[in-house]
Amino acid sequence: MKVKNCLIFGGSGQIGRHLIRKLTKNNYKVTVVTRNLHQKGYVIKTQANAGYIDIVEANIFDEEKIRKLISKTDICINLIGIIYEKGKANTFKNIHSVFPSLLSKLCREYKVQQFIHLSALGINEAIDSSYARSKLEGDISIQKNFPLATILRPSVVYSVDDAFTTSFMTLLNRLPVFPLYYSGNTKFMPIHCSDLTDIIYHIISKNIYSKIIECIGPETISLKNILYKLLKLMNKNRFLISFPLFLANISANFFQLFPKPLLTLDQLILLKYDNVVSGKYQTNFDINIPSTRFFEEEVEKYCYMWREGGKFSTKQYKLTK
Repeated sequence: MKVKNCLIFGGSGQIGRHLIRKLTKNNYKVTVVTRNLHQKGYVIKTQANAGYIDIVEANIFDEEKIRKLISKTDICINLIGIIYEKGKANTFKNIHSVFPSLLSKLCREYKVQQFIHLSALGINEAIDSSYARSKLEGDISIQKNFPLATILRPSVVYSVDDAFTTSFMTLLNRLPVFPLYYSGNTKFMPIHCSDLTDIIYHIISKNIYSKIIECIGPETISLKNILYKLLKLMNKNRFLISFPLFLANISANFFQLFPKPLLTLDQLILLKYDNVVSGKYQTNFDINIPSTRFFEEEVEKYCYMWREGGKFSTKQYKLTK
């Protein structure tokens, strides 16, 4: 049986690292493309045994080099995405629209067996968000260029390596008062990173083609309840205060000036919209790969890093004489 080759863009992120381990354990050979081998290479190479992983340094817009890589692969997986723009190159349009369009054209040209693209949930509704529009434009281009592509639209993805729960717990740990935008009523269906990589592996191993699949966890939770769950797990008490929209806009204008923005105006726009299933497409539950990990149970496994006293905080135990 021929060993299939997988080409992964975005392999150094939380989803990429989980996916590399999943694929290589199941005898797939993986080539990971990174823009900075010196910064990312040492992390990527530890995710699989030698012989199952290759790491290539390349600019994702170097068409000649990308073309050579795609010509040698069976399965192409694009996990690249950004949550804020930085500089002239790292724009939503370039990363979410132009690059996926280029990949899909090359995959069609070289008759790649499968092209799997990671998009985002709720982008059809959030039309006033630059992030959502760029994601939607990318999805439309992919479907036009490579009709057999599989597009995954996950809700917020969390794990010990994420930028979601870990950022919130860091802020909740430092701030006595935490702002709630739109009263914290925005709903999410958070999916654990391992559940998402199980879905991707299922799509590859079962040869699923030509679908948009919404990837969701087993529960619907509002932002306010997510924060309450995190505070409970951290053994912290904080004031959660609803911010009026004009103050929210002022704070977003300020925060987006940071090198790594805590909040941008575009993210504030996204918070207007629930991040839940649309009802227009199949979900991972419909293709018989349900999410099995619950938010509070999973975060409990790593929340101690933000708890006073760490994992063995005395608040967690009754001491006896």
